[in-house]
Amino acid sequence: MKLATIVHDGVEQGSIAVPEGYVTLAELNRGTGADRPTNVIGLITSGRLAELTAWYNEGGQERLAALPVIPAREASPAPLYRHPRKIWGIGMNYAADASQLAVLREEEPVSFMKPDTSMIGDGEDIVLPAQSERVTAEAELAIIIGRTCRNVSEDDALLAIAGFAAAIDTTAADIHARHMRYLTRAKSFDTFFTFGSELITPDEAGELTELQVETWHNGGLAHAAKLANMIFPPAYLIAFHSQVMTLLPGDVILTGTPGAAVIRSGDVIECRIQGLSPLRSGVR
Repeated sequence: MKLATIVHDGVEQGSIAVPEGYVTLAELNRGTGADRPTNVIGLITSGRLAELTAWYNEGGQERLAALPVIPAREASPAPLYRHPRKIWGIGMNYAADASQLAVLREEEPVSFMKPDTSMIGDGEDIVLPAQSERVTAEAELAIIIGRTCRNVSEDDALLAIAGFAAAIDTTAADIHARHMRYLTRAKSFDTFFTFGSELITPDEAGELTELQVETWHNGGLAHAAKLANMIFPPAYLIAFHSQVMTLLPGDVILTGTPGAAVIRSGDVIECRIQGLSPLRSGVR
């Protein structure tokens, strides 16, 4: 199942993506007599996403055809939700060659946090800050946490995932280059986190190691890699960080990038991941 947050008639609405457009969660409640939350974050934090996914997979997908649909052309994308409790970022998490993985996994993940004030949605512009002369942007797969977990094992970590989304992580690279301690500041400017409007549930994502993350810059493919080239895969990242702090429903973990592009005013940066619509930001 693919969830989305869209803007229709000036209102952000949680919805299920269908071939013709979107069926809102509010319309789904009216049509089926359900009482689920009508926004994506509410669905996740209430623990009812699994219930909706089961309904969808057990015949609900066909029942959606009888409900009113908002055509895609009449809807605009919005971030899945705007105020996750935590946004974790992971740096330097792809190996150029799979033969390097064993050696690189002897280290620990490079992680940082971003504020929700850095968030923008699909189609919104990244604004270059006056304090930086070299800004980079990179495509990333975002993990959406679906249940509270603390000290979870790698074997159980994937059960904590609500779904996956596309994201663009932006960095004031010259600020970070001045000193490694400046990483958080370099990552935290307003507009430095483009968050996709779509979430695919794990059952639709397929074999994770085969998912490919692509950074596109001005219409051309700049970098690409499959998750098989991740130094620390999703299960490890969840387990590792759950030993540091309790992960909560709706928390976001950005899993790193196959490569970044230097961006300048007038550019367009994209994240493309199979199963999700391309996520785009202009630059100004």
